[in-house]
Amino acid sequence: MSTADDVILQMRHITKAFGDFKALDDVTFDVRRGEIHAICGENGAGKSTLMNVLSGVWPRGTYEGEIIYDGEVREFRSIRDSEAVGIVIIHQELALSPYLSVAENIFLGNERQRHGVIDWDATNEAAAVLLQQVGLDIRPQTRVADLGVGSQQLVEIAKALSKDVRLLILDEPTAALNDEDSAHLLDLMRGLREQGISMVMISHKLGEVSHTADRTTIVRDGQTIQTSPLHGEGAIDEDEIIRLMVGRSLDNRYPEHTSTIGEEVLEIRDWTVHHPLDTARKVVDGAALSLRRGEIVGLAGLMGAGRTELAMSVFGHSYGVDISGTVLKDGKEVSTSSVRKAMRQGLAYVSEDRKVLGLNLIQDVKTNTTAAALDKISRHGIVDDAAELEVAERYCAQLRTKTASVSTPVGALSGGNQQKVVLSRWMFTDPDVLILDEPTRGIDVGAKYEIYTIINQLADAGKAVLVISSELPELLGICDRIYTMSQGRITGQLPRSEATQESLMRLMTIENTEQTDKDDAK
Repeated sequence: MSTADDVILQMRHITKAFGDFKALDDVTFDVRRGEIHAICGENGAGKSTLMNVLSGVWPRGTYEGEIIYDGEVREFRSIRDSEAVGIVIIHQELALSPYLSVAENIFLGNERQRHGVIDWDATNEAAAVLLQQVGLDIRPQTRVADLGVGSQQLVEIAKALSKDVRLLILDEPTAALNDEDSAHLLDLMRGLREQGISMVMISHKLGEVSHTADRTTIVRDGQTIQTSPLHGEGAIDEDEIIRLMVGRSLDNRYPEHTSTIGEEVLEIRDWTVHHPLDTARKVVDGAALSLRRGEIVGLAGLMGAGRTELAMSVFGHSYGVDISGTVLKDGKEVSTSSVRKAMRQGLAYVSEDRKVLGLNLIQDVKTNTTAAALDKISRHGIVDDAAELEVAERYCAQLRTKTASVSTPVGALSGGNQQKVVLSRWMFTDPDVLILDEPTRGIDVGAKYEIYTIINQLADAGKAVLVISSELPELLGICDRIYTMSQGRITGQLPRSEATQESLMRLMTIENTEQTDKDDAK
């Protein structure tokens, strides 16, 4: 039983409505001093809204309930108010300016000045100390645009530390990170906890939650369901977290499925792609793979292996230069050198970045659903509004997309429902081959199950589905066959019956010996 002195934050009876929709309904939870507290729930459960209330994104007066921080009732009217008392939020979409230096980003809005002028020596020196604290070995003058996503996440934490953070909120901190960067970030979080910094962690990666957080609060449909320890007496495990999140038991996280595999529909031979800026570098090197109707094929590889570059270059040469190789559709050589040509050959590609490359967030659900095949609902170049409405409502019903109506802006939907709209768009084109790049990234387990069911339905309809994923259990759970990539090359393929995480990882870490020999010769 914790005492008032043990608790740094209490949120009591928080209710937040958007029109007639209650995003939060009487939510109550607390965070202890020096603990990592996980908030778990499905997409749309209200987790991010709750944190936006706490940090002042939704100011006092726009919600009901009270926030007690450090023993005092607080009324935050802006992010600046919450940051002034040591509450800092790092959103899933990082808020760094790419063209400013790391040091400039860290102290943006909190500049180191002398007589009203920025003191650049002091700025860079202070930034260097913070970078060392988060374990990032770069110069403070480095442009953020030149950093990977993992390093940018550490810059965000360094920025938070510069504000004397006492309660750090991390929204899906590892969603876009590879395994190595994720491990480093989680280690850093544990180190910050040892320094007495409290943290709230929103994450769909339940393995990370179980190993990193001390307690978890489950939120479902805008309401708090339960707060439980994750270690020691009374601890709950991942299966129990899932049951509380979705309101039902998911005995198997992957739906049962038996594929009916037909003839080969797509073959890629000797596919080579060069980097668009460093044109001497091959990002895809002589890759070859094939897909058959009714088959779900996985593509595994570590960050930088060339998986997305392969998919984008095949789909309309959307990435890379000096692209060479052969694409065969139903045994005949075809051209996919533009997106239009690729679509005419029955290809569709769902990007890993649905918010930037997959959707127009300010447009509504029906416009996004039909955008890739407007000719199917147009007469004499004019969109048939009734036909568009019928198509959008049909796909919303088929994919069980949760939205008030098909006229709702896509940006107002949860991540899982946004992904369903992207799938609807490309399903409407009626492709023979559907390439899904990280289709469940940033999506909770309940929504993942629904996406897997949709993928199975596509295969049952005779489509060939290529799934690119960084989660090996996911590929092992849904795919009939899995290719591996390393350093731009296809290094192997295994049927599901023979594939394990260990065997896939061995193939994913095979070095390009030819390139190694060249490097040694220099």
